[in-house]
Amino acid sequence: MNILVTGATGFIGTRLCEALSDSGHSVRALVFPGEDFSHISDFIAEKREGDITRPETLEGIGDGIDVVYHLAARVLDYGSRDDFYAPILDGTRNMLEACAGAAGRFVFISSFCACGTGRHNKGMKEEDECIRTGVFYGDAKLDAEELVRSYENRFPEGYVIIRPANVTGPASVWVKELGGTIRDSFFAYFDEGRYSASLIYVDNLVDGLILAGTKDGAANRTYFFRDDWDVTWKRYLDDLAAILGKEIKLSLPFWLAWFLGGIIERIARLFGSRPTITRHAAGLLGRDNDVDNTKAKEELGWRTRVGYKEAMIEIEKWVRENMV
Repeated sequence: MNILVTGATGFIGTRLCEALSDSGHSVRALVFPGEDFSHISDFIAEKREGDITRPETLEGIGDGIDVVYHLAARVLDYGSRDDFYAPILDGTRNMLEACAGAAGRFVFISSFCACGTGRHNKGMKEEDECIRTGVFYGDAKLDAEELVRSYENRFPEGYVIIRPANVTGPASVWVKELGGTIRDSFFAYFDEGRYSASLIYVDNLVDGLILAGTKDGAANRTYFFRDDWDVTWKRYLDDLAAILGKEIKLSLPFWLAWFLGGIIERIARLFGSRPTITRHAAGLLGRDNDVDNTKAKEELGWRTRVGYKEAMIEIEKWVRENMV
């Protein structure tokens, strides 16, 4: 199959391109103009330069493509509304327009944050009601999902919406960004870190993405992907801190972290700096987000292939080579 991947040079995109290539698919990678793509050059058949926020650069991007995997988005936990909505909503609209009538299937990588960041989402099913909570990342993803569904009849193989849990693995934000904060500055658990970390290892997610893009029965469906790991935030954070030679000693109640996050975000935006705490982070590390992954198992035959211990071995290797 001919596959288009946006965000191809990123953390998930790189692993997806490699897995698709290993499976015999031909990969066209959308790369930001001037961006280094050397680390994926062995996995792709074609490189196209373009910017999803500039529709004039996307002309013909979907021609001859069987499946589009749209990953490109802002994945940091801070920024203005425009910082999130421009790439996530407007960028998705531009990709839909560029690929409609040309590509077969459009796979949109959303997030379980679209369900409502800052509330407990344990046990949530794909059909349950989602809400906007004022956290720009999750709200933008939810709006983009609604947009994708409106294009149902413009792709002969339909759309698929993927809502991954917290994607971890070497170089992920849950290792690189979180680990950097633990290593270099103040860090605290939220609500003692007692809730599930709701993680998914990148290779397990990629397994699900390929199934969602290639199975006939996945058309016009939405899927949660979350690993079956019994791992709390305390365990994951302690394991990551230990690799870095650090120890986390403090905890903030969720309500305080959420309140402070809202204030500190506004101050940081005024000064163009990175906030020390955000509502996005509080809503993920201080709530139970163990969404129901039954649908992916039953309809796609997906499962957790890489276990927690194996995943942490790979994470530790990367951290010791790049962060210690």
